[in-house]
Amino acid sequence: LPVIHIDLHTMGSFNILLFFSMLFMHTVSTCQLHGKFEMPNIFKAGEIMIGGIFPIFNKQENVILLARFRHTLLFMQNFLYRFDLRAFRWTQVMMFAIDEINQDEGLLPNISLGYKIMDSCASPTNVLRAAFTLVSEQKEEESTTQCHLPLTALVAESGSSQSLAVAGTLGPFRVPMVSYFSTCACLSDRRKYPSFFRTIPSDYYQAKALASLVKQYGWTWIGALQSDNDYGKNGISAFTKEVEKMGVCIAFVGTILRTYPQSKIIEVVELIKQSTVKVILAFVPEGDLYPLMRETVNQNITGIQWIASEAWVTAARPSTPEMFKSFGGTVGFVVRKMAMPKLGTFLKNISPYFPSQSTFVSDFWETIVGCKPCLNCEALPFANVTLNSQMCTGEEKLNYTDKFFDVTQVRVTYNVYQAVYAIAHAIHKLLFCQRDKNNVLRQFDSFINYIILNSKVNEYGENVFFDENGDPPASYEVINWQLRDGEVQHVTVGYFSTSTDGTYKLTVKEDNIRWNTGNLIPKAVCSDNCPNGTRKAQIKGRPVCCFDCIPCADGSISNTTGAADCILWTEEYWSNERRDKCVMKMTEFLSNTETMGIILTALSLFGASLSVATMIIFIHFRETPIVKANNSELSSLLLVSLFFCFLCPLTFIGEPTVWSCMFRHTAFGVTFALCISCVLGKTIVVVTAFRATLPGNKLAGKFGPVQQRVIVFSCTAIQIVICVLWLIISPPFPDKALKYNNQKIILECNTGSDVAFYVVLGYIGILSAICSILAFLARKLPDNFNEAKFISFSMLIFCAVWATFIPAYISSPGKYTVAVEIFAILSSAFGLLLCIFVPKCYIILIKPERNTKKHLMGKFQKTSL
Repeated sequence: LPVIHIDLHTMGSFNILLFFSMLFMHTVSTCQLHGKFEMPNIFKAGEIMIGGIFPIFNKQENVILLARFRHTLLFMQNFLYRFDLRAFRWTQVMMFAIDEINQDEGLLPNISLGYKIMDSCASPTNVLRAAFTLVSEQKEEESTTQCHLPLTALVAESGSSQSLAVAGTLGPFRVPMVSYFSTCACLSDRRKYPSFFRTIPSDYYQAKALASLVKQYGWTWIGALQSDNDYGKNGISAFTKEVEKMGVCIAFVGTILRTYPQSKIIEVVELIKQSTVKVILAFVPEGDLYPLMRETVNQNITGIQWIASEAWVTAARPSTPEMFKSFGGTVGFVVRKMAMPKLGTFLKNISPYFPSQSTFVSDFWETIVGCKPCLNCEALPFANVTLNSQMCTGEEKLNYTDKFFDVTQVRVTYNVYQAVYAIAHAIHKLLFCQRDKNNVLRQFDSFINYIILNSKVNEYGENVFFDENGDPPASYEVINWQLRDGEVQHVTVGYFSTSTDGTYKLTVKEDNIRWNTGNLIPKAVCSDNCPNGTRKAQIKGRPVCCFDCIPCADGSISNTTGAADCILWTEEYWSNERRDKCVMKMTEFLSNTETMGIILTALSLFGASLSVATMIIFIHFRETPIVKANNSELSSLLLVSLFFCFLCPLTFIGEPTVWSCMFRHTAFGVTFALCISCVLGKTIVVVTAFRATLPGNKLAGKFGPVQQRVIVFSCTAIQIVICVLWLIISPPFPDKALKYNNQKIILECNTGSDVAFYVVLGYIGILSAICSILAFLARKLPDNFNEAKFISFSMLIFCAVWATFIPAYISSPGKYTVAVEIFAILSSAFGLLLCIFVPKCYIILIKPERNTKKHLMGKFQKTSL
């Protein structure tokens, strides 16, 4: 048998409890037994007694189909007590361990251990009866007036509800109790249950293990079944708290119990059928779950991946090929296994025909052999399962291939073995501990909350330790139901362990798992994961795991599946069509390679060419009367300014740069100021020339070429000063405009100062207004000399263009703003060029006969152009 290493110095609380229990034997005065429960038991006398309580019989509903009438089924329902082979083996291992200890000379030498084992029927009521029977005096001794305590410790119980009942009742009396299969985390409360210990990990860790399994495979939509007792309810509660942190939703929680009527079992089965879940956790003892498993198979419900708690994942009764149809591929956690070869020999010696055999052996024999042994030919009180059984002949032999005799991988059985040895070592420590000089037992470090430490490392390399609540180390194996050679095998496919720093690790060999769906990992989601480019949108009234997938808005992306929100990138990026990737926004500006840019460039060059051609004509015909009469100096300067005005739009076309932005606006302002100044000079010349014809008016003599140059250059100089201040204070700069189009970056020139920009425009507007007023005053001059009319008409066009430019400039988006500004420049420049110089060129080139001084002085009959 495996050697149990127990540190005797670390069992303080347990030893103290035993000390008080044994001390009670010598301090109790006269007592009297008032009554007792008549309950079957397994008894062996000893100097020190250890009690045991096991669920040897299980109360279970029995449903018999009587008839079928149309769609109605008629049932007869009663209850029976089923003999539990697994629990019976637990009783045998307790007997085996005590016999082994009694033969060990190093442990409790010269002291014999005895036992009294009773059946709880898996009922909290019966377990209390058994516990009271064990801790009460069995009979009154005739030779003494003292009552002798029948036991020093108790090995009990498998069910958490039963253990809670016993621990809560016996705890105040400090009766030590060691459980081998009660896993409820609530039992770790040392204030409520100060004398409770166990050799199986708490459900606190099993809940973490189950949650880790659910998380590892991405199951977010699962169902749950709980037994209607402390084990199931506390287990599901702990599991729910764990998985809620991971975003897992529990679709439903069904409650079952072995004593429930068949109607309630069918209700839970219907709940499973109507649900969309494909993964169900059953936190239920095997006896409570079996009726539901049977009904599930009867209704042929398949396609569900079951997750099992340690209470039923390795149970023998449901592990059949028939159950495998619906429960194949079940995955669950179970405590570590251990081989106990000597126990096998002990179990094979069980026989009802040996005089030394104990109670319940006849029930065991009837269950495993199939016939009732004829000893006194009377049925045992709890053996109502034998009423219809045939009598044995005495020649029957045990089938040693039955799982009952398989001791190569025992689990809960080994926990019972550990519990007995823990009690034995504690008794040994109390009886053989060192005493001080006053012959008084040395005090231990603590009374209850004593931390048990062990530096041993198990076969999996995991550090074994015990927490402050006395719970054993949490170490589980991951079990998978697989069908091999026609039998259901519990295959180990992974491990779950904890460490001293509180961390835990789940290791699963995925290639070894056979799921309910085969090799394909089951899918358990309420809504499929949202693909890239979409986000989750919660459905009102549904759990958080149920959602719709909404495409991300323009400009936002989700590059992961199941994204809760879409990501907004910087303004320079935009989402692609699938909304799963950010791409750089396209840059847009008025380029000379696009149609609009080419057209504006052509118009600009065409206007500049017209200006040059006109200048050439005027230079070539500079001696003609019409050229001389139109102030050739101002006309030439006006043509030069118009030439630059036509070239100015070229600086607006192309990608904006620092220099182009500063140059385009200032060049525009200065050239147009020069142009309008020249027109203003010509207008003043026309007005003063004809005002000079009035008697006594000497204005024409005072307004000669010098004064004209002063007007032109002074008006232009003011604009130059404005532009220089603009460049110094807040110059224009290239900018990225994002407000016009979400998918494009508009490259434009920011004016730097809107005030300066509108001051430049305003100054040009003032010059234009003065020029228009003067031209209006000269509108009644002789028709043959039509310079004033042409100036007036050109100013009208100029003012109309720039009056409409401002609202169009403000409202035009992106590159169209630049196009509007270029259009305004070209329109006003063409208006000045055509209105002022085309009539003169027409006379010079087409009607040279009019290019005479007499014609200009009006001595010939007027002719219309």
